[in-house]
Amino acid sequence: MSQELRIIDENLNRLSEGLRVLEDIARMIINDSALTQQLKTMRHELVKADLPLNTRLLQYRDSENDIGVEMVVSGEKNTKTLSDILVSNSRRVQESLRTLEEVSKLPDMPLDSGKFKQARFNIYTIERNLLSRLLRQDKIERLTGLYVIIDTEALQGRDHIKVAGQAIHGGARTIQLRDKVSRKKRLLYIAQQLKELCVRNNVLFIINDHLDLALATDADGLHLGQDDLPISIARKQLPIGKIIGGSAESFDQAITAAADGADYIGVGSIYPTSSKQDIEVCGLSVLKQVTRTVKIPVVAIGGINKSNIKKVMETGADAVAVISAVLQAASPEIATRELVGLIEK
Repeated sequence: MSQELRIIDENLNRLSEGLRVLEDIARMIINDSALTQQLKTMRHELVKADLPLNTRLLQYRDSENDIGVEMVVSGEKNTKTLSDILVSNSRRVQESLRTLEEVSKLPDMPLDSGKFKQARFNIYTIERNLLSRLLRQDKIERLTGLYVIIDTEALQGRDHIKVAGQAIHGGARTIQLRDKVSRKKRLLYIAQQLKELCVRNNVLFIINDHLDLALATDADGLHLGQDDLPISIARKQLPIGKIIGGSAESFDQAITAAADGADYIGVGSIYPTSSKQDIEVCGLSVLKQVTRTVKIPVVAIGGINKSNIKKVMETGADAVAVISAVLQAASPEIATRELVGLIEK
């Protein structure tokens, strides 16, 4: 029995350590209160204080003579990313739970194997949620400043790539391709060129509406309107590290988009605009309400220009999306630079 208790002691320690690392990532890096609480609860329930058991485990602990102390894992990285740390500690937790589950089945063991089995399946889901959030975190944090939408109809014959390049040189941090008219083969070619342009300039590239194009071009993300594919469905199809934006014309729609898994919300139209037909104006009041409520980035859109962008930023919006203010300007680069300057003030 003494050797079996050593196995339990070792794996409870490894379990507690691994869960604590995951909990700290959820709390300090991802800032997700629900995942943090879930991991904290799991750690307390699985490694809770049981004085009689702990006394027995300590009695048979023999760290000094443990041959595992001297073992070296070949191929182990000296430097790791946060993703590496997350995955390795998730595996540590899963392996410890599996061992505890099996050893608990031995006669006279004072542990519930079913509890460890259920926790093991729970951690599989938690690992995926943590990793997906972590991989998207960098992109989400870059959703600031000016977000320029390259809309084919609004270009009025101008070249997609040339105008996007001018906007990027002017300081745009995100480029979205929006097209409701072109044939898919032509649009794919444009999207591929825009993707290359954005990669060279370290700018986010988002595809509006077309999930297949986002996948085909390896875009950074996909933006979906109220009448497009549901966010929850798109999330299942997109690679784990891609972001999804959701449009909202009201406070309720914004809350729903966030609950459905959107990484950011495009709120608008803030002002009347000619870029979209039959658009409803929600105004600054709704924008302010959304920015004060949701915990994900908010991008304001609709009729925003040099004369009103200051009021928009004062609501707490993280970024401003424009179409006409840049695409129909005499110089898209100068127009972009002026808007960026106003945002930075």
